[in-house]
Amino acid sequence: MSAPTNWNDLKKDITRRMDSAVEVLKKEFSGLRSGRASVNLLDPVVVEAYGQTMPLSQCGTVGVPEPRMLTVQVWDKGQVKAVEKAIANAGLGLNPQADGQMIRVPIPPLNEERRKELQKVAGKYSEQARISVRNVRRDGMDSLKKMEKDGHISEDEIKKHEKEIQAITDETIRKIDEALGHKEKEIMQV
Repeated sequence: MSAPTNWNDLKKDITRRMDSAVEVLKKEFSGLRSGRASVNLLDPVVVEAYGQTMPLSQCGTVGVPEPRMLTVQVWDKGQVKAVEKAIANAGLGLNPQADGQMIRVPIPPLNEERRKELQKVAGKYSEQARISVRNVRRDGMDSLKKMEKDGHISEDEIKKHEKEIQAITDETIRKIDEALGHKEKEIMQV
């Protein structure tokens, strides 16, 4: 996409990209469990397969046969070890066990230590979202400077628009913090 040449297009682009960061965060949070097995739990898992990284969903089918168990039916027998390793190394605290082309992933009960681990993971996800938002903010500021250099806006307009970009950024960071607060509360509920 070419760089926006007017403020309205730039503002729409910034807002869309920041909102997208919040949506990605919420999707990642849906994968963090709060006691029950969910197919979304394995969404963040990426597998090294066929010389590239790909989401687990492109290597097999995730199922929930019972509340404390996930299964992954791996489509290619040669990828079972790679999928098993990816789940184990995803930082989710899961211990997958291969059984032919089926991988069973028992969901350990949420003890206090595990809850704190999940809170740390949630914090890491929200920090990644904040970084993403700050990168969008930086891109927006750079675009404003380019628009001024190209003669599309004046120096006074830049000052006004920089404040608007900062306001959008602050609001998006507030949404991220709010989502993190909700997730932490959900994780810590006994």
